[in-house]
Amino acid sequence: MNRYFKVLVTCVLCAVCALSCSRKKDRFISRNYHAVTAEYNTLFNGYNALEAGKRTINDAYFDNYWEVLPVERMQISEDILLPGQSRNENFNIAEDKAAKAIQKHGMHIDSKEKNPQIDEAYLLLGKARYFDQRFIPALEAFNYILYKYPASDKINRAKIWREKTNMRLDNNELAIHNLKRLLKYANLEDQDLADATSTLAQAYINTKVIDTAITQLGIAAQATKSHDERGRYHIIQGQLYNQLGQRDSANIAFDKVIELNRKTPRIYLIAAQLGKINNFDHENGNKLETTELLTEIEKNRENRPYLDKIYHQIGLYHQRNENEDLAIRYYNKSLRTNTRDAYLKSRNYEILGDIYFDNSVYAKAGLYYDSTMTNMAENSKPFRVMKRKRDNLEDVILYEGIAKVDDSIIRLVNMPDATRTVYFKEYIDELKRKEEEARAQEEAAARNSGIVTVNNQIGGQVGVGGAGQAVLFYFYNPTTVAYGKNEFVKTWGDRTLEDDWRWSTRGATGGATIIEPIALADVASDDQRYDPEFYISQIPSDEKEIDSISKARNYAYYQLGLIYKEKFKEYELSKDKFQDLLESHPEERLILPSKYNLYKLYELLGQNDEAEIAKTEIVSNYPDSRYAHILENPELVSEDENSPQNLYEALYIKHENQEYEEVISKCDEYINQFDGDAIAAKFELLKATATGRLYGFEAYKEAVNRVAVTYANTDEGKQAKHIVAKVLPNLANKDFVEVSREASVQYKVIFQFDEAEEETILRFKKTLDEVLKNIRHYYVLSASIDVYDPNTTLVVVHGIKTKQIAQTFNQILLSKDQKKIKAPYFVASSTNYQIIQVHKNLDSYLNLYNK
Repeated sequence: MNRYFKVLVTCVLCAVCALSCSRKKDRFISRNYHAVTAEYNTLFNGYNALEAGKRTINDAYFDNYWEVLPVERMQISEDILLPGQSRNENFNIAEDKAAKAIQKHGMHIDSKEKNPQIDEAYLLLGKARYFDQRFIPALEAFNYILYKYPASDKINRAKIWREKTNMRLDNNELAIHNLKRLLKYANLEDQDLADATSTLAQAYINTKVIDTAITQLGIAAQATKSHDERGRYHIIQGQLYNQLGQRDSANIAFDKVIELNRKTPRIYLIAAQLGKINNFDHENGNKLETTELLTEIEKNRENRPYLDKIYHQIGLYHQRNENEDLAIRYYNKSLRTNTRDAYLKSRNYEILGDIYFDNSVYAKAGLYYDSTMTNMAENSKPFRVMKRKRDNLEDVILYEGIAKVDDSIIRLVNMPDATRTVYFKEYIDELKRKEEEARAQEEAAARNSGIVTVNNQIGGQVGVGGAGQAVLFYFYNPTTVAYGKNEFVKTWGDRTLEDDWRWSTRGATGGATIIEPIALADVASDDQRYDPEFYISQIPSDEKEIDSISKARNYAYYQLGLIYKEKFKEYELSKDKFQDLLESHPEERLILPSKYNLYKLYELLGQNDEAEIAKTEIVSNYPDSRYAHILENPELVSEDENSPQNLYEALYIKHENQEYEEVISKCDEYINQFDGDAIAAKFELLKATATGRLYGFEAYKEAVNRVAVTYANTDEGKQAKHIVAKVLPNLANKDFVEVSREASVQYKVIFQFDEAEEETILRFKKTLDEVLKNIRHYYVLSASIDVYDPNTTLVVVHGIKTKQIAQTFNQILLSKDQKKIKAPYFVASSTNYQIIQVHKNLDSYLNLYNK
């Protein structure tokens, strides 16, 4: 009986509790049951999920210390999500928990919310949406709190989060206005004050009001209880002070981070220390103390994860102290850390490239610039600037290579026999020493890796020794690599690295490009390698060959002088090249332009006495030259009819008027006259175009290929390469096209004049224009005179839309006009007419279609 009674009482009590916990009744038990359940169950789990999601964001976020850090670590994604999708499942869970708390535990009775935890649920809902980057829904949640719960103790926090959301929506001015109002009228303390002022600081940073942002960050750093946040705020303060050029104030901010030591994340401590070192006064500062500090930072084991940044800063420090060798060493050490900071990599590569460029090691500088671009965002502004710089360097690398090789050859040619022998004996001794060192290193490496010996020979079988022996990988052997390079060049020429490189149109890049030289020792036999006479026998002795080498070297000097002057504004380097050129007794065509360029360089460098001497020499020794005319009448330069640019423009007009023979003849004259000037490439390309128009496809192909080869590194040469690769293949087909009746094709009526006087052709064209004008009510036709070849001119009627009308052209004329046009004609479609003009196969067409 007692047992049944207990069960009955228990059931009654459960029913009473269940009825008492209704969401629709405003009772003490109901309010507290739903409040406690919401807080310690649903919202507790929701906030745990939110914190897990925030940790994921922080772990994935990579701070860019090269720019001012954002106050909040959050990477904004541009990806657009479909309904129901989430960027992070934890935020989705937090949002679900917030929604569940509102739906299951909300007590909205008599237009009031009786559960004090529901405003917290809406705050969680807004935060989850905010971190999931759904800012409009987040703003709705925060605004709902402000609208429905004006007396909530969470009201100030909701206002702060609303302005953070407004700021993410680029409403910075609105956020600043509302936050200033909140700080003025609300009594914020501790973390709420820190959040409000740090958010306000970010809004000021976004609107470029830097000084006010610094002040707000100082308040936030004092108010927050999180050392992580305090360290970050002081780092941002230091960065902003640096933007304003206030290095002392920046160092004070960095010192506050350093004082936190292990209380703040290690990366903030490292950033502060490196920031202070970057602000070091190299003129008045204590260099010994700073060097010791850098050594201490470098040797500290706790700093190992940040060695990439440390090495880079040490490199900068030594570079500013003009210790270039140490700087290069530390930049390379920074690169060897395999840092994931792409910007740091690009900076290291770019600085190294600049160092080698300034030291005239252009090939190496080019390689570093290539590596710089691989670590940049493609098509960004820095990438385009670097690409332009690298493209300009291409010519420098080419001509410096030519000058270096030819200078070496000429020095050897001019050496006395006894000196040559001594020179090559010393070279052979050095070669033996290096081979001994290499052999010792290989044996040491073999002992460490279990490889005993390596026997690798060019031109024969690569031997594999006895047990334990192995073959060294081909590309690790500089001898075989050098041999392979030259064998490739012999077979294929100097080909550009691109798709379909074996096509015939992908020929060598041209005569201006030299094959990469390799040491003769790499391809010599064992007997020859250590014989000085072998090397001496390779020195050119033929006068024509030596003269050719000298000319190539002189032209390279001239081009380098122009490139340094015009492209890089390196006036001292340019001056040196022109002076070296004149001292080497160049051919006559380069002397006067070099002296004129030297005159301009002296003016640019402020060396007025040297400029006056150069001017006097040009005017006295070359009184009839255009340079003398320019120097004596500088105000008339723009009106000079004989300037290269004006001559080119006049010749181009003749080209437009189809005076192709005169264009070709004049181009030849001007190419010789302005050989060495950049304008020569323009005349060459114009000549190639005129040649194609007059003599057809094959002549055009040959002429354009010549431009691509001879002027490979000019804009015209690159344009010619494009024509060879892209345009010529489309013009190569010379088969005539059969046109169906249904096809919409224009036709031309063509009158042929062979060996005719120009007056005769012009008279016929005038009559034809009058005749066509009379039928304008029925047909809109026009006529033109087209040059076919040196002996043949075609008068062409355009605008006929059907083949039948074209074939009966004389019948559509008025009866009074038919007698005026008695010359025979033939008909061709527009496509076939183009083929006739491109391939100059008019006879073939007439035989095929007009039998």
